[in-house]
Amino acid sequence: MKVLVVGGGSGGHVTPAIAVVREILAKSPRARIEFWTDRKYYKNVLKLTVLGKKGGDLNMKVRKVWSGKFRRYAGWKISDYFTAWRVTIFDLILKNIAGLFGFLAGVLQSFFRFLFMKERPDVVFLKGGFVGLPVGIAARAFKIPYVIHESDATPGLANRLLMRRAAKVAMGAKFDTETPGREKWVWTGTPISEEFRKVSPARQASLRKAFGFCSKKPLVVVTGGSQGAKHINQAVTQILPELLKQVDVGLVAGRKHYEEMTELKKYEVWEDAELKSGFRMWEFNSNMAELLGAADLVVSRAGATTIAELASLSKAVILVPFGELAGGHQTKNAERLAELGAAKVVDDEKMVKKPKLLLEMILELAGKPAEREKLATALHEEAKFDSAKVLAEIVLEAGRNRGGGVIGAREQVPQKRGVK
Repeated sequence: MKVLVVGGGSGGHVTPAIAVVREILAKSPRARIEFWTDRKYYKNVLKLTVLGKKGGDLNMKVRKVWSGKFRRYAGWKISDYFTAWRVTIFDLILKNIAGLFGFLAGVLQSFFRFLFMKERPDVVFLKGGFVGLPVGIAARAFKIPYVIHESDATPGLANRLLMRRAAKVAMGAKFDTETPGREKWVWTGTPISEEFRKVSPARQASLRKAFGFCSKKPLVVVTGGSQGAKHINQAVTQILPELLKQVDVGLVAGRKHYEEMTELKKYEVWEDAELKSGFRMWEFNSNMAELLGAADLVVSRAGATTIAELASLSKAVILVPFGELAGGHQTKNAERLAELGAAKVVDDEKMVKKPKLLLEMILELAGKPAEREKLATALHEEAKFDSAKVLAEIVLEAGRNRGGGVIGAREQVPQKRGVK
């Protein structure tokens, strides 16, 4: 069987897709995998699959595909795009024109690739994001079944456009099964790496020491993802002196914003190879599972993959969703968890105006271990530990049933079946 996997646009789409690839190969070692991604994430995918230490066992072809992103702002009307002062010709109009041409180029590129392939895929797995839209449209033209995975509580634009003809729609978040049109949807959770697992108190203490945090204060890990979150970084800059009076802080500033944050290095004080100040900052930490495992409290954006990792780790979390994202996906993710009592939420826009809001929330939870445990337990209940395996089963079954209609729900997917 030949499987085409498509993922890109963000690390939150790439790493879950690779987790599914590993499970597909575990279940069907003779499966032939090809991975298509956007130009920006091409090198990242290569490192994680073909060139990297953990990915060297993945014998698959990685190819670039053109794609285009339609830039939007959450809550804006059409008129706002022409009158709002934040919109400039370069930042919005010209980029959207370029995005349109990128999308059209991706459709043509995918179409001709399928047309001239010696062996077309039996199934396409689209792991969300705008990069999947042109490939999905071309796959539909060639009647190649495709499976979609949507991580967020509310599907993004690209997935909404493709869902109707999908063989199956896998959801990272729980959804209302009574809504018409969702017969093909199934809750699988969001695939994450095996290293994101709940640690014992002894292991947590060991990890804290390994990162240099040796005090008895609660450890707060602040992260905006691999690229960082500018607003969260700025808030931490304002409140760090007060934070360090009561907690230790580990800040992952992100590759994009690290240079802006170097002034905080003055708070990172070492003596005789020992951290004395209770503060460390990284541009990017390649051992995020261990760093998050060491934390007593995590401050983070509300991306679906990050939430899935924190749920698996069973961590108390303060989410600061980025409200300007189109569709308000992070806001909806955070609101759903807040309603379940699984996370605390600080509004990004209010935090920018008043960083003290984040300070107050952190210190409140730092002083209430029972409340942190309650939040962590509720979030842990949202974890799906077999997401990658279930998705691999769904993708393989869709390939087997090519031309045979929609596959059944999870319990109807054969657990053991050979692949020719």
